[in-house]
Amino acid sequence: MDVVVIGAGQAGLSSAYFLRRSGLGFVVLDHNEGPGGAWRHRWPSLTLGRAHRVHDLPGMPLGEPDTTRPSAEVVAEYFGAYEREFGLDVRRPVHVHRVAEGGGGRLRVESDAGTWEARGLINATGTWDRPFWPYYPGRETFRGRQLHTAGYRSKEEFAGEHVVVVGGGASAVQLLLEIAEVATTTWVTRREPVFREGPFDESAGRASVALVEDRVRRGLPPASVVSVTGLALTPEVRAGIEAGILRRLPMFDRVTPYGVAWADGREIAADAILWATGFRPALDHLAPLGLRAPGGGIRVEGTRVVDDPRVHLVGYGPSASTIGANRAGRAAVRELRALLAPVRSAPAPARGVSALA
Repeated sequence: MDVVVIGAGQAGLSSAYFLRRSGLGFVVLDHNEGPGGAWRHRWPSLTLGRAHRVHDLPGMPLGEPDTTRPSAEVVAEYFGAYEREFGLDVRRPVHVHRVAEGGGGRLRVESDAGTWEARGLINATGTWDRPFWPYYPGRETFRGRQLHTAGYRSKEEFAGEHVVVVGGGASAVQLLLEIAEVATTTWVTRREPVFREGPFDESAGRASVALVEDRVRRGLPPASVVSVTGLALTPEVRAGIEAGILRRLPMFDRVTPYGVAWADGREIAADAILWATGFRPALDHLAPLGLRAPGGGIRVEGTRVVDDPRVHLVGYGPSASTIGANRAGRAAVRELRALLAPVRSAPAPARGVSALA
């Protein structure tokens, strides 16, 4: 195989779209049971209207779906239709557990469904499979319920309880406002939240992307989106601040059997702790290639791994957004086509597919 694509979310499907016109042979491997990428795992109450914008995949717009429907359903249907429209034969469920050096300068992609040897790799595995659980002393002693954002389903499961929500990102704020409708809550974060007023325009977007690009270029782990952009001060968020729901406390020092406690002696009893503490890139399968930089991340220029140009990371760092994922797919394919030349003659264009610009 010329190229193996791991992951069939936004970035993976965008890459596959451009690979169809590149003349390179490829296969897409996805560990999910069906289309939708990480979106298929979002909680049911996250409707399309409340989610971050789902950017159109290249060549086929999302259209104007019902924004009151769960985003997990809408996006799964859209991605599935996209795969069928462009004949993207995604193989699933396939769990890739290891990518290592193969013979003849190829990469060996090992999975539970077999092994592929490829001249190039596009990794589009995202972050959903690696929820981050920070450790605080006593966490294992807590007698209530602890869960991560990845395991959240609905506010009803917390009715009548007191819930400590940990985290300063958009998901933490959204779930806090939702849970507060049926329960009492406490919000704790490591840093003081920064709320952003006004539109997030193109200039602000470019500045944010530049900051993340600088980190991955230096081999540092990508920064969270909120650490760069701040939290949007929407009408719902403003109402939450005025109601006292979004009154933030500094991070507690330890977890007790019955709640959380600070070094100054303050304690808060809790029935549940929701760790809305984000995710880390799912890259463990690339460990045999030795790509980690001393800073803990992988050095990337655009989408290309600096230490191994055969490997491209899409949906990583500056391309970890729906619109960024599309651009990353195009860029990765363009660079791989140049690297792996000479390229075979391109097949006749699939319906609706345009050539690479």
